Amino acid sequence: MNRYLFYIACLLNFSFSQELSNGLMLYTPYNGPDSSQITTYLTDENLNIINSWNHEYPPASMAYLTKDSTLWYPSRVPIPTMDSGGVGGRIQHIDWNNNILWDFRLSNDSLQHHHDIEILPNGNILILLWEKKSLQDALMMGREVIESPIQQMWSEAIYEIEPIGTDSANIVWEWHLWDHLIQDIDPSLENYGEIHDHPELLNINLGVVGFGPAIDNADWIHYNSIHYNGELDQIILSSRMMNEIYIIDHSTSSEEAASHSGGNYDKGGDFLYRWGNPQNYVRGTNQPQILNSQHSVNWIQSSYPGAGNILIFNNFHYGQNSAVIEISPPIQDDGTYHIENGLPYEPYDWEWMYYNGNNITGLFQSGAFRLYNGNTFITEANEARMFEVTQDGEVVYNYSFGDFNEIINRAQKYPPDYLYNYLMGDINNDQLLNLLDIITIINLIINEQPFNQVADSNNDYIIDIIDLINFINIILSD
Repeated sequence: MNRYLFYIACLLNFSFSQELSNGLMLYTPYNGPDSSQITTYLTDENLNIINSWNHEYPPASMAYLTKDSTLWYPSRVPIPTMDSGGVGGRIQHIDWNNNILWDFRLSNDSLQHHHDIEILPNGNILILLWEKKSLQDALMMGREVIESPIQQMWSEAIYEIEPIGTDSANIVWEWHLWDHLIQDIDPSLENYGEIHDHPELLNINLGVVGFGPAIDNADWIHYNSIHYNGELDQIILSSRMMNEIYIIDHSTSSEEAASHSGGNYDKGGDFLYRWGNPQNYVRGTNQPQILNSQHSVNWIQSSYPGAGNILIFNNFHYGQNSAVIEISPPIQDDGTYHIENGLPYEPYDWEWMYYNGNNITGLFQSGAFRLYNGNTFITEANEARMFEVTQDGEVVYNYSFGDFNEIINRAQKYPPDYLYNYLMGDINNDQLLNLLDIITIINLIINEQPFNQVADSNNDYIIDIIDLINFINIILSD
């Protein structure tokens, strides 16, 4: 760690001002897809290393720190079954001391994890997947041409998985884009319709199939980030290839998610909202495309300035120059999104934007997150640059590894009190492990209540008699 601090002190361009937010910065620098000996760092604003985690392979997107001080790390597998930008295939759960608690892989003939994950409040994980479709599959859905030489389409899917043991998972919910496509070419097919009448569906004939450096590539939509809103029970997605963001309902069952009805909003798995490129649903005549190859779409937290708005890193906002955009979606009291007949979804402009000419040029990945004091924390991936700006656009913190061919896909800055210290087994959080906690753990087991990390003494993701015995032995030994 000391050598790394010296490295930073010598090589890092770094500045900050009085308006900087205090916090914990999490980032994973690497050199490219073949990098090895990768490290994720947690530092304070003075670049003092608080902790670090070591990895075999580079990140698919970014690491996530949970309040119990464990790290979730999506990364590349050595030989993915489908290969394009942001390929992953492996998700690890790692404790503070670099012990791997869970090591899960999803890379098979039909599905390939890529890019992002989202940790849900119940401990489950949302993961992005490429889903392989054959030429025949595509033709039966009304696709006219597949440009890729391998004559496949990699559609998109989302799995919600429940970690089991040390390397397995249960699929508890799933959503497939393939169930929500429309086309206006072949009236004999079930998904035929007028595109402009169905903004809740995606036109299968949009875009080119094939993206990124790999020759044998059939990446089509290229979702690159996923974020969950627990208050609405909704998921937001970013598609680089469609230059558009989408919101779907998570309250559905998997069966409802495959249909056009059901769930809290009675739309099944159809889009509740979309924004950025209304030409995709033939409603963009007077409202031009705003998004271009964007990443890192996320809701602003409810307690932060701009609460409920959406932040987007727009990679090619003006030419090669990037911008961070904040929009206020037209959400109604019931959680649905207003749209006028024949018109695109509002807004027609952004609520706030950070743009400063060629000050940001995020050629790939990159991201932005709102902070508790109203500042915005931004990552410029290809320059391995992380900086913080105020609402007035003043840069109050700036540091970069860019001169040394480093990449940081996305970084995150957590509040200074984000991590909490807890006593294992202290379910009622009274700083004591005693009979009251034992009774509560017994109730957890008997009533099959939701998983509680504090009660899992052996990190096997199961609360059972073994945990109970372990905690009783701890009490008796005191």
